[in-house]
Amino acid sequence: MALSRIEADRFLVPRKEIDLGELIEKAVEENHALAERRDCEIRVEVEDGLPPVRGDEAQLLQLADNLIGNAIRYGCTEGCEAVTVAVRRSGRDRLRLSVADKGPGIAPEHLPRLTERFYRVDAARSRNSGGTGLGLAIVKHIAERHRGTLNIASAVGKGTTITVDLPVAR
Repeated sequence: MALSRIEADRFLVPRKEIDLGELIEKAVEENHALAERRDCEIRVEVEDGLPPVRGDEAQLLQLADNLIGNAIRYGCTEGCEAVTVAVRRSGRDRLRLSVADKGPGIAPEHLPRLTERFYRVDAARSRNSGGTGLGLAIVKHIAERHRGTLNIASAVGKGTTITVDLPVAR
């Protein structure tokens, strides 16, 4: 249902000014219990003096929550004790949110399909971790609604970094 609501609003440009650093702190707090259960540290790096972005606060929080939760569930495995969440400038008029882990990574053949609804790299492992297979599809649609871009970079054995670039408020 969340994805349907996001799709229904896709032509409505959000108008509220959002402090992305504060929003990330909320998303990290929401994932704190999961990180503790997985013995995973969440490192937060927010550049000082960032301008706000225009956005729908609930949707951007859901985007961050999905990215952080996925990094903890799938990237914070044995040998990887931390997930890094960063917000910094990306050029003059964009901010970049990145969520990185040093987990098992994702094979290249799966990368193009990760934002498809219900697509799972490893269905058995995903079932054990919970979830619906909609997380990255939701992230993609939220990024698009906010006139942002989504990039997924991963290498097997080295980890995954997902970045979302969003325009700053004008």
